[in-house]
Amino acid sequence: MNSLTLPVKDVRTVSDTKRAFYAAHPRPINSIYRRVIEELMVEMHLLSVNVGFQYDPLYALGVVTVFDKFMQGYRPERDIDSIFQALCQSVGGDATHYRQQAEQLRSEASMMSPDAFVEQMTSLSVASGEGLMGQLRAIADRETFKYSRLFGVGLLTILEHMNPEVVKSNEMLEKYLKPMADALKLPAEKLQKDLEVYRSNLDKFAQAQVVMADIMAAERKRKEQRQKDRAATAEPADATPAPTDPTSDSSSQSE
Repeated sequence: MNSLTLPVKDVRTVSDTKRAFYAAHPRPINSIYRRVIEELMVEMHLLSVNVGFQYDPLYALGVVTVFDKFMQGYRPERDIDSIFQALCQSVGGDATHYRQQAEQLRSEASMMSPDAFVEQMTSLSVASGEGLMGQLRAIADRETFKYSRLFGVGLLTILEHMNPEVVKSNEMLEKYLKPMADALKLPAEKLQKDLEVYRSNLDKFAQAQVVMADIMAAERKRKEQRQKDRAATAEPADATPAPTDPTSDSSSQSE
């Protein structure tokens, strides 16, 4: 029996993606943020090589939101854009395109209320156009849709821009997430769990940032104190007056 050998398509590895990232952004990344960036990078990589995954604006919104939320307070601030550019580039994406689509969705969401949005979600079959509802209809109509945590964060961000109070209450959030998940044929429990973990991680990271800021402030104070101590130790030697020449007075008196 003859066997047919099919060519295997080269699949980019996580190591390939990391090399591409650090080649695009060779400058060091603060340790507290490096783990967050690499975890996001790996998540984006695994999606990008998954045959069932298709890029969409809500995924882009999720990526932008996660990056911006976790990079708040990063120093030096001038490196933030370079890091995001490298992150998107490492998985074959375009940072400018991600941000443009994210901003478009946020702008459209800010003009709607959560109740009106959910009501429209129940009739996606008649939605049209390239706006938010048209994009959601295209997702709902797909025979197979690769759900991701980043897509879920995109949905959460949509609700947050409609009414920030919604995401502050688990009861209110669940009220809107369930019909949204049903309309898009998403796993409601997984969506809810992913967003709970995401919000919890944000809180933990914010606490870690405070601790790190305290450590850095204490280190700066110790460094300043060491400099003051060194200066104080050197000052007496520097302040010692130069010895006088005893012969100068006697010679002047003799004159």
